[in-house]
Amino acid sequence: MFSGQMQGQDKLMGFFRDVVVFDTTFNTNRYGMVFVPLLGVSNHRQTVLFGCAFLIGETTDSFVWLLGEFKKAMLGEPPKMIITNQDAAMSKAIAVTLLTTFHRYCIWHIFNKITEKPNFGECFSEMKKCIWSMDKKEEFDAKWEEIITNNGLQDHAWLSSIHAMRENWVPSYVKHVFSAGMSSSQRAESCYSFFKQYINRKNTLMEFIVCFERALASQRHKELMADHVDNNEKPPLPFQTPMQHQMGCIYTREILEMFEREDFRSLLCLFEPVDEDETHCKYKVSERVNPRVTRMKELVHDKDVDKAYCSYKGFEFWGIPCRHILAFLRMKQVEHLPDKYILKRWLQSVKSSVIYDKNHKEVNDGVDGLLLVKRSKVCKVASDLIDSALLCDEGFELLEKSFEDIRGKLTSSSSSDTVLGGPVGENLQPTQSTQDSEPTMTKSFMQEFDFTYGPAV
Repeated sequence: MFSGQMQGQDKLMGFFRDVVVFDTTFNTNRYGMVFVPLLGVSNHRQTVLFGCAFLIGETTDSFVWLLGEFKKAMLGEPPKMIITNQDAAMSKAIAVTLLTTFHRYCIWHIFNKITEKPNFGECFSEMKKCIWSMDKKEEFDAKWEEIITNNGLQDHAWLSSIHAMRENWVPSYVKHVFSAGMSSSQRAESCYSFFKQYINRKNTLMEFIVCFERALASQRHKELMADHVDNNEKPPLPFQTPMQHQMGCIYTREILEMFEREDFRSLLCLFEPVDEDETHCKYKVSERVNPRVTRMKELVHDKDVDKAYCSYKGFEFWGIPCRHILAFLRMKQVEHLPDKYILKRWLQSVKSSVIYDKNHKEVNDGVDGLLLVKRSKVCKVASDLIDSALLCDEGFELLEKSFEDIRGKLTSSSSSDTVLGGPVGENLQPTQSTQDSEPTMTKSFMQEFDFTYGPAV
């Protein structure tokens, strides 16, 4: 069974198919078949299920078939990146079917294997720092070689094997490819935890389909609620700067919080010019982490295209300008974020684009999407009327009477079952949902970071 063209999922696939997580570690039915979800991340940083399949075996042929079906659902346009574990059959299938897709291995699985191996206890912290702290490939290779040599691990076969495949998992080798901030398949782990609320191993295939649709409706409801918040609530802006006002109007709430955190950290960055010619200007950027630790980065300004590139590669990895680029723009007295630093897939308006299916027909967002648009428009009008009416008693009485008249007309209308409390209204009732297991910024950045010295360590 392949569910890549479920109602409403075609459109989400059209917007967020650039990064796909692919994992096969969850069984959900009495037949022992492998449940394979294909996942992405939305503009709210919520997990999006593009499709799923049941496989009899985890063979290269099975994965080739699955990815072939997925490509059809994507209208032949492959993702920019796919994240998987180190399964050999899966790797071969991806190499055959997704020729232009960057294949990234889940770093979480690799770290787990490192901790399970003997004789790594003393140098594990060094390895971890080397993996995460090195911005350049050359720096990583030199530091890794130093750690291996100092600990007498030159002949360790497994370490040699993961170093050989470093271009598929080490951040300094992969951060140049956009991955929506994901470096592991934990989205899949979160998805499994979510589905376990609805599905168990005793399910028949028919029972699974019914439970699966219920779970999908819950996921869809969560997305609509996030859309509603973006459309109807003004986000808090800590600094009230022109750039924060700009991004508050266009970013979704989750992405705005990430931007605000980077904006705050940019205050702790200092610049020192290193080299300059007619086309480029290079800077050394020092970021104060705490009273004892200062991180050093390199930023290059390309004068021809008027764009800054940072060795941290936060913009390439997340699609959000990093603190070093924001500090550079502040130094240049740029008040509004230029379009070149704004990624469309993180915007509130991304789903207003037109998506076409394989028959070249426009994919509509269904009843839920239409209701959301109508609700947003009516809420805005009602909010403005209420604000004006509260200024005087006469206005309040007039508005209250008008609302009662409208309620009476809607109730007596022949379409009242549809408008008030009928089947469509039922679709708006809250359903069970859970939070993704990947970290989300629920605290304000003022709580999470010391104001003087940046992130607490």
